[in-house]
Amino acid sequence: MAQELGRVTRPSASQYQGRRKLLLVPLLYGPSADAKDGVAILQTYWDQMQTQVASLESALGGLTHIYHESLTQGGDDGLKQLEVRDQRSHGFVQSKCGEGATLEATENADLLAETLDLQRCLMIPLASEKVTLQLQEWFANCNRERYEHITRQIDETLGPDQTGLLMISERHRVQFPQDIEVFYVSPPALDEFHRWLQNWIAEQQKQATQTPDPGVGQEQETQDSSG
Repeated sequence: MAQELGRVTRPSASQYQGRRKLLLVPLLYGPSADAKDGVAILQTYWDQMQTQVASLESALGGLTHIYHESLTQGGDDGLKQLEVRDQRSHGFVQSKCGEGATLEATENADLLAETLDLQRCLMIPLASEKVTLQLQEWFANCNRERYEHITRQIDETLGPDQTGLLMISERHRVQFPQDIEVFYVSPPALDEFHRWLQNWIAEQQKQATQTPDPGVGQEQETQDSSG
């Protein structure tokens, strides 16, 4: 079971000597730039996350491996992929690699592409319930295989007495090997961002229901002019 940093006693290196350790960092994808409150909370989360990771590194002996969702390559090629996809993650991971950690390939390229394509298909309203169900089943199976691949990548590269760090979305379904001690990095701003996001979504939905359909006004205007 993963331990939440900040809600458990600071670990000692001797307590986990010889064991494999993994820091699990939730990846949050932020709101648009005009949502200033959300942007500020997200930045606070990243600042707090880095502080907590540094504290764990100090206690456990430093990072040796880094894994990041969506990366199909490791090393310098992986950093180039990350620079294109997520600037904030890129800066953080690049600094850790500069301190001696190795960026590993995390995803299988074919499985990742297949999962993303199916996800896009499921966002389109479909007329056939049968087709929808088949797509959902296909997506679920592909997603399972994707997470199983991530598990294997971690299991095959993280050695005894080493510490890795995985950055992945909160809804992941990765099942970690039992001999890996997982530390869930949970800064206070994580809960704050969740609350902000729920309120923001509710406000967007409220505004959507209050916005009049422009077609209704045009229809009424046509009726009035014809009368």
